[in-house]
Order: sequence, then structure tokens, then C-alpha cells
Amino acid sequence: MQVEELLKPFPIKEFHPFPRALMGPGAHEIIGPEALKLGFKKTLIMTSGLRGSDIVEKIAGSMRYHGLEVVVYDKVESNPKDYNVMDAVALYQENQCDSFVSIGGGSSHDACKGARISVAHDGRSVNEFEGFNQSENPKNPPHIAVSTTAGTGSETSWAYVITDTTTDPDNPHKYVAFDDHCLATLAIDDPVLYYDCPIDYTAQCGFDVLAHASEPYVSRLDFPPSLGNALYAIKLTNQHLRQAVWNGQDLGGRQGMMYAQYIAAQAFNSGGLGIIHSISHAVSAFYDTHHGLNNAIALPRVWAFNMPTQYQRFADIAEAMGVDTHGLTAPQAADAALAAAIRLLRDVGIPERFTDVTQDSYSKNRLGQGPTKFYEQATVISGDDADVDRITKHVLGDACTPGNAKECTFETVRPVVEHSMNGDLDDLLS
Repeated sequence: MQVEELLKPFPIKEFHPFPRALMGPGAHEIIGPEALKLGFKKTLIMTSGLRGSDIVEKIAGSMRYHGLEVVVYDKVESNPKDYNVMDAVALYQENQCDSFVSIGGGSSHDACKGARISVAHDGRSVNEFEGFNQSENPKNPPHIAVSTTAGTGSETSWAYVITDTTTDPDNPHKYVAFDDHCLATLAIDDPVLYYDCPIDYTAQCGFDVLAHASEPYVSRLDFPPSLGNALYAIKLTNQHLRQAVWNGQDLGGRQGMMYAQYIAAQAFNSGGLGIIHSISHAVSAFYDTHHGLNNAIALPRVWAFNMPTQYQRFADIAEAMGVDTHGLTAPQAADAALAAAIRLLRDVGIPERFTDVTQDSYSKNRLGQGPTKFYEQATVISGDDADVDRITKHVLGDACTPGNAKECTFETVRPVVEHSMNGDLDDLLS
């Protein structure tokens, strides 16, 4: 079923299930026994490599200790590409593996979900499964997803996001595949694994959480089972993100964000997203910048765009973000929510517009890094009219856009994109 059919007039709302999860300090240490219980024998580990940490080696070693064979694919990129997925599929088939473990953030989990779907369909291109429930075989290899960031919540959602670089190499397309068959078999969330996450990366992932929580709360899907999780995830993010960023070894901050990202993903899993994510996907498609960073920059602009349709919901968000809304009207409280989001963005040191992002803006930055020629040439975010136009067109074709609180057209969305590129955040507060 396509999203347009779900949204017109969407009298029947669908709840999507979650996988089993183990959560808390030390959870990653029991991956070996859990893999054995699930029948793993020869496992492909999919990861980015987690440069500067020994997390992958520890988990692989633990699995080998329990008698499991392990093959490692450690070339997953941020904003995972179709070739990452298909290279992993080839390695899986060549080694006759029977199971998957993904270690990392959303990129590793999403690439792994795509690889599993491809393996279940005899190695067909992952790009064939863009959209809603496009897979035909409900049985794919078991998958344990081990998170090392507090961001996407991909380990508990029915979505994965891949960048198609091959259909039109001169016009990459980042798409969302929603598929009930892609759910991980087991999610492992251990805040101890977050300790090695860099400060800037922690901040960016935290704004992915805030986007995941706020978009379903104001979504036109208006799905009641998602609303409580969404609002509580906003509260947890406001309480813990600064702490996790500026004192990364603090267990309380890391664990608070672990729960925030997990329940925020459960909120959007059935409650929908909006154009914060659509803008992020578009900018990632053309510049390979970090998804959480993109969400952070787009979020205040999209909140301002959507507020007239959902003043009371944004007033609720203000309260969740610690604003004293006593005596304020709903529009005044909504404005206070926007100010609180901008304050949080500035407190954790995130660039305020896309044209502020350069090759040295943050660690793990892939701007102009390749490996394809298209990305090697994308060294600077231009923000000119042509750039705004192509990003806006990508937004309008994104699977998240129909869930946005406010109706989206080229004429209404283009100013939001242009302001995200070049505008001053203080303009939104005046």
C-alpha cells in the first residue's frame, strides 16, 4: 500500500510491531549466547568499522568464543549506499553465511536490513524494494542489531533508508523502504557502547531523536498510540542531550538518550514523519552530509512552517522541553517550543544553516570525500537557486512528506528549504 492511499482519508491506522530488545549497561556482552539461541552458525557482521574503538573486535571475539564463525564487512558508509548493501550481499553469499549482526548506528542497521531483504530475494538489487512492503519473501536471515549511537532507532523500526547511486549516477536518490519483513530479530541497546561516540556526532544523533519524536506528535496521521512515546522522547532528549554531549562518559546522559532514541523510533514507526526528514534525505542524497546534522538544521524551519496547523501540539512540546507555559496562549507556547529547540541546537554546537557546513565542520564528515565521482565533486553546499530547486523536488518525492503536518507543494516547501540553506535562525523568533 502506498502512503497516499494511507493518508486519504486514513480512517484505518496501522500499528507496526517492534522486535525483542535487550537494553541497559552490559547488554552487548550476551550477544554470543543470544546468537546461539537464535540458531546462528556463520554470521556476517555489518559495520562502518567504528574507527577509533574496539567495539567490533570485542563483539566478534565474543561470538567466536561461543563457537560461532564470523565474517566482517566493515565498509558501510554514512547514508548507506546501494553498493554497500550489494557488496555485503555478495560477501554473505560467497561465505555461505546464515545470519547477520549489525554494529553501529542507523547506517549499519539500515544497510543490514537492505542486505537481508536482498538475500531473501536471491541477491536482487536493494533498489527494487523502495517503497512500502515491496518484498515478496517474508523469510529472511535472522538479524541482531547492536546500537552504538543514540539516534535513528533503526534497531526497532520497520524502515530502512538507502541512497540509490546507480539508477542515475548524476542524480543520486535517497529513499525510504518501509517493510514489515525487515524488522531486526533482536535489538541490543547498551549505553556503555555510546561512550566512544564523538561529541559532535552525539549532538547530531540527538537531533535525529528530536525529529523522530516531534514529527509523529504533530503528524497528520494523528496516531494516538504514538503520541505518548513521542512526547516522552522529547522530554528525555531535553533532559539528557546536553549532558550526553558535554560529558560523554556520564552514564545517566547516555542511558537517557538511549531510551529517548528507542521510544522516539517506536513513535514514528506507526505515527509517521514529515519534511524534517525529507529535507535531510535530499541534502544527504546530494552532499552525503550526516542525517542527524541535516535534521538539526531543518528542524526549526519545519517547526515554524507547521506550527499554524498544530499550535496546541507544539505547546505540548514546549512543556516537554521544560518551558513554563503557565499563562501562555497556545501560539505563544508554540513559539517558546521553537526558541527552546534553537537554544538546544546552539548549546550542543550544531551549525545553523546548510551553507555553514564545510569539510572540517565535524568529525566523520563525508562532504567531498567520494568514493563516487559525484560525491568527490560535491565539496561545498552551494545553496543557490538551482540547489534549492533540486532539493525541494527531492523533498516532494520523499516517502516521509505525506505525513507532514502541513500540506506540501513546491511553492510552500521551497522557502523552507531556502531558509535552511541560507537563513538566520533568529528570523524565526522575531
